[in-house]
Amino acid sequence: MAKDTRDRILGMALDQFSQNGYDGTNIRALTESLGLVKSAMYRHFESKEAIWNALLDELVAYYEGRFGSAEHLPPVPDTLEGLVALTMGLAEFTIHDERVVKSRKLLTIEQFRDDRARDLATKHFLTGLTGMFTPLFAGMMDKGLLRRDDPEMLAFAYTAPISALIHLCDREPEKTEDALRQIEAFSRHFIQVYKA
Repeated sequence: MAKDTRDRILGMALDQFSQNGYDGTNIRALTESLGLVKSAMYRHFESKEAIWNALLDELVAYYEGRFGSAEHLPPVPDTLEGLVALTMGLAEFTIHDERVVKSRKLLTIEQFRDDRARDLATKHFLTGLTGMFTPLFAGMMDKGLLRRDDPEMLAFAYTAPISALIHLCDREPEKTEDALRQIEAFSRHFIQVYKA
């Protein structure tokens, strides 16, 4: 029961922080939206900052457990088509998973206020993607699928436009299907340019 209440608090905090930002989220409104009194909230979290930090911890674990990271890599594709399939699976997940979308919005809003949010935004929007795809591309080069090149630069060149299109989906959800088509077309173009 306590874990369920804690999870409900974090779920509602994600909703409110991703819509209103940290400063715009009020503990009283948060507790009322859950049908709790403030004392019930404080049995689980001693402050708004504690909710914030627990939420960021949960988001990191959720994202890395489902999407991947430099520490939790997906397998190196065995074919060039496997790279397209991997890319589209990751793009579909990050665009359509409601928790990830809210997390990305939260990080976008709060990256200028909070150092940890800034660091996570940099990791999830840029360096983490490069770090994840660098060994994948190196492995594909070792398998003779991609021509030899600097795998880190290829990873940066590959992930930056995809990340930009994912952010477009956050701002303009009506463009999601077009963005997914562009991601697939870009992945196939990349393969044509860099295949061995």
